[in-house]
Amino acid sequence: MSTPAFAVPPTLDRIRRTALMAGVAGILVSLVGGAIDATQFFRSYLFAFLFWTGMGLGCLSILMIHHLTGGIWGLAIRRLLEAGTRTIKVSALLFIPILFGLSRIYLWAQPDVVAHDPILQSKAAYLNVPFFVGRAFFYFAAWMALAHLLSKWSLELDGHRESLYIARRLRSLAGPGLVIMGLTITFASVDWAMSLDPHWFSTVYGLLFMVGQVLSAMALVIVALAVFGRDKPLMDVTRPSVVHDLGKLMLAFIMLWAYLNLSQFLIIWSGNLPEEIPWYLRRLHGGWQYLALLLVAFHFVLPFLLLLSRDLKRHARLLAMVAGVVLLMRLVDLFWLIAPNLQGGHGEHAPHGMSVHWLDFVAPIGMGGLWIAAFARELANRPLLPLGEPELTEFIETPVHAGH
Repeated sequence: MSTPAFAVPPTLDRIRRTALMAGVAGILVSLVGGAIDATQFFRSYLFAFLFWTGMGLGCLSILMIHHLTGGIWGLAIRRLLEAGTRTIKVSALLFIPILFGLSRIYLWAQPDVVAHDPILQSKAAYLNVPFFVGRAFFYFAAWMALAHLLSKWSLELDGHRESLYIARRLRSLAGPGLVIMGLTITFASVDWAMSLDPHWFSTVYGLLFMVGQVLSAMALVIVALAVFGRDKPLMDVTRPSVVHDLGKLMLAFIMLWAYLNLSQFLIIWSGNLPEEIPWYLRRLHGGWQYLALLLVAFHFVLPFLLLLSRDLKRHARLLAMVAGVVLLMRLVDLFWLIAPNLQGGHGEHAPHGMSVHWLDFVAPIGMGGLWIAAFARELANRPLLPLGEPELTEFIETPVHAGH
């Protein structure tokens, strides 16, 4: 614990305690809300669960991208990402309450609705409670196995002479791991989010979730690096060149998010099919259109224009401010995606007016507090830098004025 590589930033423990208190308070208040309105509790709980679980999954995806591509940018944030991946086991526990509220969240879990809906009957072989639970178990098992192996092998690099062999193992796992992530996240997004409106479908929906999760995780890591990078040992790697690379990656993911959303919108709108367009009609009327405009302005236009600046991307605190805005907009984007269907009904029979319940604020705060506390705990349990990587050691020993 006294080595430079394992020095714990003094702010980390304070953040963990504060987050834990906020999390416990938020969950308790949410439970009070659940006693008043159980249906709204489960709907708000699902919204919070999808956001914070996506954070850990985004960390896992970025981590495997780094192992495939290499680069100092990934070495600087590797332990932050690994800490994020190890929160997936916490998400697995947080998923359990959702199982008790399936009939309050999903139409396909309501036998009386299915009995009078031919479309739901045709999808019953896939959309049924036992198969839903079994698939969720498989998703979490696959994600936790990948997170465990990546963290375990990465830690073995510290002080290990066969670093090249371990690095090859990490790289060999990352390729198939990304394929597994692509498949499992696609099916999980269909199960947990798209099936909220079982009459609607989109082939790009899984990609939207994957890119959104990666963007959320990248924004969080940038904020964490700016906060903890003021102390050793992360101070040694929080250099303009590293921050610049992270800023460019966040810009790339923002552009990809915008491209996928625009593509889906244009295809569905130009097709003008009655089974597809009600999904957008709901989100462009009754107040939802203002959230859509907010997303266009602050999820894409503003970050895009700001991140064009090279100077901003090389300044950790300024980049963290942009990342903070993106992180907030990720929450808004997820709400815009799923909340219209959480408010009951589907298609043309669903209510069009936007409404926001106070549990929609409290549940993400409560679950977010627990997630951040778990993230901080995992971060404090490992060295903050993988100094077993020769490339990182050479980078730290190189004077900052020598092009870094």
